[in-house]
Amino acid sequence: MAADPTLEVYEQRGPEWTDARTATKTEAARSLGDEVTGRLLDLGCGPGWHLPHLGAGAIGLDGAAAMLQLAAQRAPGHPLVRADLRHLPFRDRGLHGLWAKNSLVHLRQQEVPAALAEVHRVLAVDGIAMLHLFSGPTTDAVAGPDTDFPGRRYSFWATDHLIRAVEGAGFELIDLDDSGPDDFLVLRLHRRHSLPDTVGPRMRLLISGLNPSPHASDTGVGFSRPGNRFWPAALDAGIVTIDRDPRHALHHHHVGMTDLVKRTTRRADELSTAEYQAGVGRLDHLCAWLEPGAVCFVGLAGWRAAVNTNASAGWQEQALGGRPVYVMPSTSGLNASSSRADLAAHLTAAFAGPPTAGADSGS
Repeated sequence: MAADPTLEVYEQRGPEWTDARTATKTEAARSLGDEVTGRLLDLGCGPGWHLPHLGAGAIGLDGAAAMLQLAAQRAPGHPLVRADLRHLPFRDRGLHGLWAKNSLVHLRQQEVPAALAEVHRVLAVDGIAMLHLFSGPTTDAVAGPDTDFPGRRYSFWATDHLIRAVEGAGFELIDLDDSGPDDFLVLRLHRRHSLPDTVGPRMRLLISGLNPSPHASDTGVGFSRPGNRFWPAALDAGIVTIDRDPRHALHHHHVGMTDLVKRTTRRADELSTAEYQAGVGRLDHLCAWLEPGAVCFVGLAGWRAAVNTNASAGWQEQALGGRPVYVMPSTSGLNASSSRADLAAHLTAAFAGPPTAGADSGS
């Protein structure tokens, strides 16, 4: 596990930090434990304050071994796991509930979408997650030398910004409580049958589909339906090196993936104009925030329906969040007019970026 200044504070001063704090929100944890039938994870369990309230068998996960030692004393019998919040060692859809009290706050803001995607991956469809994050101007900060435990990293969220991130991660927001006295945002989320964004900082290219198909939502991988040529073309283009692995594409090749609309449908004609418009707004916000080198929209029909009815393949006049946009033909096997080699050429062009400082339109 890579060295992390925040984890180092908890490793070195975990017992001291625990003695200086008291447990809060224990009744909320108990309520979640009573509601969830099946496995429940305490993500960033710290000294184990909430594990006894989350129910027998609740799993505690933390990145600091010192905190897990304290949790073992406070919550004997509960399974404990040391792991990174962004890389959860659980099988797909194996958990039914998740509690995260002041743990995701220690990630840089641009790292949180990938962590939420992991939460989506390990939760079963219709699973419930309760997250506690810090409210404030959208920013990252580090506790200064005048605080009692300096060096810890924090992220703060404006409410509308966080809601967009949660939606992009494939969750439905059931409730958001920002009424507490301590500047917390408490979110209650429902895990949708959807596909989470796989995005993060320093993306060279962001791939956008139109919306998830049931097969994509089942597998957790966009463009994964048999006969779809996206991944074979991406391998041919050299922008990825492992087939149907969006997390590897993001972390090793800086290629992210999203969708214009997050709702899963069998056919594109089930989507409404309002959903297209909302999706463009979300993508515009996402691109302005994460600043990918470029955005590649897969499917001319979707881009035409959402943005420009007269668009042709290639670089577009309209940007998203100030980032250049490339539109390519659909990679579906039903698109007989585009060969695999043609599709690979489009992905190569998008990955290379616009030929000039401004985005050129046309192919």
